[in-house]
Amino acid sequence: MPDLSRHMMAFSPLVPLWCLYVLVGAITLLAVAGLARRVRGSLWRLLAGLGIVAWLYSPQRVTETWHPLPETALIVVDQSASMSERNRGEMARSAAERVQAAMDRVPGLVPRIVTLREARHGGTRLFGALQQAAADIPPSRLAGAVLITDGEDHDVPAAVPDVLNPDNGHGQRTLLPLHVLLTGKGEETDRHLRVLQAPPFAIVGKDVTIQVEIDDQGATTAPGATTELTLTQGDGTTFSRPVRIGQPQDITLPVTRPGEMLVGLSAPELPGEVSTRNNHDVIRINGVRDRLRVLLVSGTPNQGERVWRRLLKADPSVDLVHFTILRPPDRDDGTPLSDLALIAFPVNELFQQKIDQFDLIILDGFENRGILPEAYLRNIVNHIRAGGGLLLIGGPEFLTPGSLQDTPLSEILPAHVTTDHGMAIRRFRPDLTETGMRHPVTSGLPGAPEHAGARPDWGPWYRSLRTDSAGGEVLMTGPDRQPLLVLDHAGKGRVAFLLSDQAWLWSHGEGGGGPQSELLRRISHWLMKEPELEENQLEAGITAGQMTITRRSVTPGPAPVVHVTAPDGTEQQVTLEAAGNTGLARARIPARLDGIWTVRDDAGHEAFAAPRAQDPLEFSDLRATASVLSPMVAATGGGVHWLGSDPDAPSLPEMVLAPGRNASAAGRFAFPPRNAHAVAGQQTHAILPAWAMGLFVGLMLLLAWWRESRS
Repeated sequence: MPDLSRHMMAFSPLVPLWCLYVLVGAITLLAVAGLARRVRGSLWRLLAGLGIVAWLYSPQRVTETWHPLPETALIVVDQSASMSERNRGEMARSAAERVQAAMDRVPGLVPRIVTLREARHGGTRLFGALQQAAADIPPSRLAGAVLITDGEDHDVPAAVPDVLNPDNGHGQRTLLPLHVLLTGKGEETDRHLRVLQAPPFAIVGKDVTIQVEIDDQGATTAPGATTELTLTQGDGTTFSRPVRIGQPQDITLPVTRPGEMLVGLSAPELPGEVSTRNNHDVIRINGVRDRLRVLLVSGTPNQGERVWRRLLKADPSVDLVHFTILRPPDRDDGTPLSDLALIAFPVNELFQQKIDQFDLIILDGFENRGILPEAYLRNIVNHIRAGGGLLLIGGPEFLTPGSLQDTPLSEILPAHVTTDHGMAIRRFRPDLTETGMRHPVTSGLPGAPEHAGARPDWGPWYRSLRTDSAGGEVLMTGPDRQPLLVLDHAGKGRVAFLLSDQAWLWSHGEGGGGPQSELLRRISHWLMKEPELEENQLEAGITAGQMTITRRSVTPGPAPVVHVTAPDGTEQQVTLEAAGNTGLARARIPARLDGIWTVRDDAGHEAFAAPRAQDPLEFSDLRATASVLSPMVAATGGGVHWLGSDPDAPSLPEMVLAPGRNASAAGRFAFPPRNAHAVAGQQTHAILPAWAMGLFVGLMLLLAWWRESRS
């Protein structure tokens, strides 16, 4: 661009201004006094003095040479997640290249392309990208901006931002145009399924209510129109509910088991809608049990009783009922009954009327001796087989005649204590069996060995029961590899037998202590059928488009094979890789389809997984629309133009530099000339040269002298 020049007048006083003011005052006073006294030549003296003042003020003629600076027009290219629909992303990139080429042909206009990538949260934020891109551009050199997008933006400000309304440094603001190029042929329609309310937790055995709404965006829907909402639970159960368009709808679902429950929601396609991607959603509800009821019956008071009470009382989800038998009925030491118990032991109420209300029964050092009649013991057996849990902590009481193993409980006990030398009394360290290293109750306990053959880093115990038979799963052993912890299934229920009453030594730090609280917590939760402690289980989860499949088995064997079913019905077989001797086998596979994935193994175990929406706001509206950005475009005097549907030949407006807020019109995007420049040179010339002013002053003084001489 050619250089420009301008002329102006400036002043460069030869003396301080206050001196000039004093001189002007003195000359004026003398002139006024002379004129008042009618002194001849006073006017000429005044002119001579003013000539001296004018010369001292030094007026100059200044000539500046300007070099015009180009203006920068920002081109913000939207490449957020919603631009992946159809060919929007390709259309935006193609249009940006052509807009850049068109601006390059406009003298004084320089384009700068800024690409907005996908954000993790908060949706599309075009104005944030615009603000950041303009940070290093002088406000006087910014011409405006062009947004190439689908029109879905989530940070549109309430007023024109400062980047498009800059201050020129003199308190005046210049409004810069915001232009929008939309990837499409015109306004589109989209159906959106929204989950308004879904509780993250629900109580097992009760119903949970979710609230959903289906909106038809950009479409004209008749009042009261309905559509069918399909719900698919993780186990494959499918049912439908009619839903009114644009109105919240409550739906009730049963919660049948603890753990995560996945429910897929699906709305039918709206004719002509741009995408069905937001017609589906998956909600996650974690089934939790109501307060678990535990009955703890202790024999003679012991250290282990305190440990159990402290552990169960610390769990807010446990409702503990605890009784300690201080003296059996067949023993009489003369102590009044009022001194032995605060309340009577409610045998009939606990073991006849309300036994089915307890999730877990713990018998800790319990010596029966006629306390519980055989009918009540039979009730315990029936309750366990119906789905309850029973934990026995065995001690010397199992060596006496009439112990629990000589009652109906023997039918469900996983081990039988020998009557000949049934107690081993010596120092030993509990050890894990191969099954124990794989079972979730004992696998990975603090201090447990990481590989077979190693010993746990736990403190010692000093006595344990000996057995002559054991069933179920032996997880821990004591002296002479005798069973120490045995778990077993009895009908629908579970039984655990700890053949030592000295686990409390770990909590006292004996010989370095051990994971006593964690072990007892896992045993009790396994008995109460917590899903994460199932000995044979299958789990699946999806993160960042990758599914992680985990299979746990307490039985060694070849690498398991699972069958994975995608939401679209396609199936594949995946071989899992064992992770040492931990009982775990894992695999990772791509899983990018939305919806519920199903994983099954040959043993009949199932797991369900669904990807989590990374940015729900981004996919809340998938239309290409001008409705979101049009108010801001109108406020800045910009324009809106649809690119069409062909990336190879997008429809583009003309790019021009034109003054005036309304310079943009249909088919034309105008940018205002900002007249930004840099001063290339400056020349000064004195308007009153010294020789001319000397001649003028001398002439005035001669005239004054001549006028006086004629008086």
